[in-house]
Amino acid sequence: MTVVDDKNTTAGKRESVFRRLYVGTGAFDVVGARKRWYLFFGALVLVCIASMGIKGFNFGIDFEGGTQIQLPANGKNGQITEEQAKKSFADALGKPADEAQKVGSGVSSTIQLRSDTLDAAEVARVKQALFEELGPIGTSGQPSVQAISDSAVSASWGGEISRQALIALGVFLLAVTLFLALYFDIRMAAAALVSLLHDIVVTAGVYSLIGFEVTPATVIGLLTILGFSLYDTVVVFDKVRENTRGLLGLTRRTYGEAANLALNQTLMRSFNTALIAMLPILGLLVVGYILLGSGTLQDLALVQLTGTLVGVLSSVALATPLLVDFKMRDPKYRQQADRVASRRANQARKAAERADDDFDPTDEDALEAELRKEKAYAAAASVPARNQKATKGRPSGKRKR
Repeated sequence: MTVVDDKNTTAGKRESVFRRLYVGTGAFDVVGARKRWYLFFGALVLVCIASMGIKGFNFGIDFEGGTQIQLPANGKNGQITEEQAKKSFADALGKPADEAQKVGSGVSSTIQLRSDTLDAAEVARVKQALFEELGPIGTSGQPSVQAISDSAVSASWGGEISRQALIALGVFLLAVTLFLALYFDIRMAAAALVSLLHDIVVTAGVYSLIGFEVTPATVIGLLTILGFSLYDTVVVFDKVRENTRGLLGLTRRTYGEAANLALNQTLMRSFNTALIAMLPILGLLVVGYILLGSGTLQDLALVQLTGTLVGVLSSVALATPLLVDFKMRDPKYRQQADRVASRRANQARKAAERADDDFDPTDEDALEAELRKEKAYAAAASVPARNQKATKGRPSGKRKR
């Protein structure tokens, strides 16, 4: 599918990538290369689904249940590391803890140990081993067993969070579909819905592939990124609707070309919006990981960062190409595309005819024919004009000079 004419293509080659991004003249043929994008997104979704089915997720203690033991990171011999805490846990029970994390910074930092559900006797042995080997310092300024706390987490709480999240997701998708169907049309609603489902599957698949821990904050963050993806898609679709208003009565562009132009015109806005959205997310990630340690802020920032990147990519390269394919199923738009192709074929034929009439001095046969024409014109010009005899009341054939 041709998106820009030769003049614009030549100019686009001379312009830099950033210039074309800001001008938005349609130099990037995203819609025309949609089959390649479909292959890319299809492969990405298949990899994510395979990872979720084979590898699964790294669920946190809130989903699987277990016991969490927390102690101050300041001990009698200085700062306590996660490796030291895990070693003391293994010495007490003969098995390692599932996870050890440092939360917070400075004197308020703590070490959290998470494991399968432990009984009271096992918890007591772990606390005693931690106290004897590491000596965590309590509020009194002295090593104390009371500075070590424990808590039991039930898996039912994480399951309840998941059920509520799924209900919220279903309501959100239904509301989005109705809104887009009323504000735009059913084809735009379908394209946006497919793009949203893609964002959910790919974000979840990335968590499965990399092994990020899934917590309630992860589930909440997943719902928040859908709003960003939807916003970016609506911005592009609104420009598409503006560019295609009255298109069926015109023969300048096809629907795909008009949609691609709208995509180019909003491309820089999409990238800038994603960049601005990622700045506070990166701030949350830095604060959550470096200053406060691994925790809720880090989990929330990770899923939002992943979802933002996936969302802007799907809004640009998936939603609009899908919309074009859905629209081109309508006979009216196919007929309009045929009229555009017919008009361009006529213009090309006329341009070729004009090109054939042009004189080429390097062609010997054309040169000889042109010389013969000039001789014939010269001979005709040398013949004197015939003058009729002037009669009374009639004008003579002579002209006054």
